[in-house]
Amino acid sequence: MNALSINNQGGLGGKLLKPLQGFRTSSALLAAMLVLAGCSLAPTYERPAVNTSVAYKEAADAKAASDWKTAQPAEDMARGEWWKIFNDEGLNALEAQALEANQNLKAAAARLSQSRALRQDARSGLFPQVDAGFGATRQRQSPASQGLPPNANTTPTTLYRAQLGVSYEADLFGRVASTVDAATADAQRSEALFHSVRLALQADVAQQYFLLRELDAEQELYTGTVDLRMQSLKLVQRRFDEGDISEVDVARAKSELASAQSESFGIARQRANAEHALAILLGKTPAEFDFKPQPLQRLSIAIPAGLPSDLLERRPDIAAAERAMAAANARVGVARSAWFPRLDLTGGLGYESAKLGDLFNWSSRTFLLGPLVGTALTLPIFDGGRREAGVNRARAAYEEDVANYRQTVLTAFGEVEDNLASLRILGDQTRAQDDAVSASNHAAKLSHVQYREGSVSYFNVIDADRTVLQQQRAAVQLDGERARSTVNLIRALGGGWHGPLAPTDTQAKNDAGNKM
Repeated sequence: MNALSINNQGGLGGKLLKPLQGFRTSSALLAAMLVLAGCSLAPTYERPAVNTSVAYKEAADAKAASDWKTAQPAEDMARGEWWKIFNDEGLNALEAQALEANQNLKAAAARLSQSRALRQDARSGLFPQVDAGFGATRQRQSPASQGLPPNANTTPTTLYRAQLGVSYEADLFGRVASTVDAATADAQRSEALFHSVRLALQADVAQQYFLLRELDAEQELYTGTVDLRMQSLKLVQRRFDEGDISEVDVARAKSELASAQSESFGIARQRANAEHALAILLGKTPAEFDFKPQPLQRLSIAIPAGLPSDLLERRPDIAAAERAMAAANARVGVARSAWFPRLDLTGGLGYESAKLGDLFNWSSRTFLLGPLVGTALTLPIFDGGRREAGVNRARAAYEEDVANYRQTVLTAFGEVEDNLASLRILGDQTRAQDDAVSASNHAAKLSHVQYREGSVSYFNVIDADRTVLQQQRAAVQLDGERARSTVNLIRALGGGWHGPLAPTDTQAKNDAGNKM
């Protein structure tokens, strides 16, 4: 009994103990590695701070400015149909057409689908890969491999196999998990970029719409001006025929008429180009789209004085820049994991037989544990600095994305400031322009009366009428600029200035996933 005891190091027990100890050591090492599975080497991600003011310089008043806070991205926040604030059914219809048929938006949606597919591909690495196969091999072994004389004949053999293979990478140091995190952040970035394209499309449609209406208003002005110039020419021609004036006044009247007609044609050319551009935004050829003249009327939209700065959280470009940082941070973990061992577990179970008819007999079963070629556990030793370069590149890419994020936020604040200032100053400018139009109209009426009475020359009439046209056109252009600046402000705010809305389905799903 003592000879068989495993405590007897000098007998059979000692011989049995050594492989058992080796097995225990290997098992302990394997268990330790499996414990490490899922440990991430990626740095803890924290959104970097951005130095921005807590208030807008161009806020309407000090109380409103005190309500602003530093922006943080919240891309999934619903924006709604912000263009409906203009209460314009024509604009509403155009926006719906653009969202339905614009090709750039469809391309952005396709890019979003691609990024989501890449995320799904990355997530597949978290699970075992199972495949099935069937095949046959024909082999003739060499006499030397069989221990036969060199001139001995060997018989070719055929081996049929049907097997089920399983492979799995144990995520010892979080390489797979970090890859999934990076792909997830990339997919979220693509979603933000999709929203950015959609917001840009909505704003472009609104801007082209108001530009067209502005040009229609200018065209209406010139149509009236041409009619007025024709009437003036008739009056001057009659007075010339009666011998009251010289031919110089007739020449001036004809010149002014031709000039007004020329400028009218120039506006028609600009309108045609604007109409074609709007058609492209709607996903149509210019021949398929016709925008009936609709002169712009002055918009009376009151922007709330206390705009909360958290509306900058709705800017999709900020969300995209922030998600790019998160993806770069996860890729640092992927690069770091290259320094550590990698464990690939493989196995196969199936049947093999020299005869096809015996392939699925119970006696033909076979299995394989471990890789067919190479080793299961690999540990890098020397690569000439390749892994270190990969880590350095990943860190540098992260720093680049941090800088891009901060610049995006600063640019966003600047755009909001610009448009707030534009609307505030345009309001004052419009009021001053209205006074100029009123004064020029009065001066033109007086000059016409004085000309009929013969107290002034026709040159004074022409100059007064030209001034009226210039002031009226400037007023129309200011109205169009105010409308486009309003659109620009909404775009700068990420699609609206209302408070936070209910979360979208995407946000709800993400929140649920984060809690698990």
